[in-house]
Amino acid sequence: MKIVVGIATAGRRDVLSETLAHLTRQSRLPDAAFVCPADPADFDETVAGALSLSARRVEGRRGSCGQRNAILDSAVDADLIVFLDDDYMPADDFLAEAEALFTERAGIVVATGTVLADGIHGPGISAAAAIDILAADPGEARVTRPVYNAYGCNMLVRMAAVRAAAARFDENLPLYGWQEDLDFCRQLASTGDIVQSTALRGVHLGSKRGRTSGLRFGYSQIANPIYLWRKGSMNLPGILRLMAGNVAANLLGSLREQEFVDRRGRLKGNGIALLDLLRARLNPQRILSLE
Repeated sequence: MKIVVGIATAGRRDVLSETLAHLTRQSRLPDAAFVCPADPADFDETVAGALSLSARRVEGRRGSCGQRNAILDSAVDADLIVFLDDDYMPADDFLAEAEALFTERAGIVVATGTVLADGIHGPGISAAAAIDILAADPGEARVTRPVYNAYGCNMLVRMAAVRAAAARFDENLPLYGWQEDLDFCRQLASTGDIVQSTALRGVHLGSKRGRTSGLRFGYSQIANPIYLWRKGSMNLPGILRLMAGNVAANLLGSLREQEFVDRRGRLKGNGIALLDLLRARLNPQRILSLE
């Protein structure tokens, strides 16, 4: 099985370098790693060239969806593509377990793993702390269960299914492309099983560098689910729960300043999006014009 790791990155040159170095610890190395940076300076060619794995830069349209599509275009001869966030550190047997899972279970088209710790909602997790967490992990029995979609920070995709469904990441979801992983998974749902596996383990650092502004992200929290509902990737009860939960969290969080999450900016973005919805001008692309 030819396994390719794909990483879309923006504004995290040093974090990316740490992640790539960590990948060299895999008991089963990837056949290639394709990195698509938003800006060429986001990828340290010198560091990558010194690694014991093949890591090269590919060019794509700025934004997680365009960058991931560029990776798909570069991985045409791969059997399995493992999309990792630039701040996701997998356990050393991650790719070996991935190969076993997709070899033994031909019906699986997408898999996601168990996140042992996720720094996304707090100050983030350092690379050293992540390595300690992985070292202390006792593991657990190999179990898979069906899920609606994969968690985009670690999303493993059978390329035969991508080719059969002509699946692409929707570039109408710009920049961070929030919920693009869900939409991509639903394009593949008719071709096989989407599962979570306890054998695929890792730590999501939740780096705060290179993140979309609170204002833009808040707009996307409303605009992207409604766009995907209209597209057919999400159902109405699901988007209503998602949007209501986000607005409530932002409203409560804005009552006092939060160090790591711009709740006030997100709430303002929610409000602009809801006004745009009432004016029939709601569009995910609008975040490109928001400061």
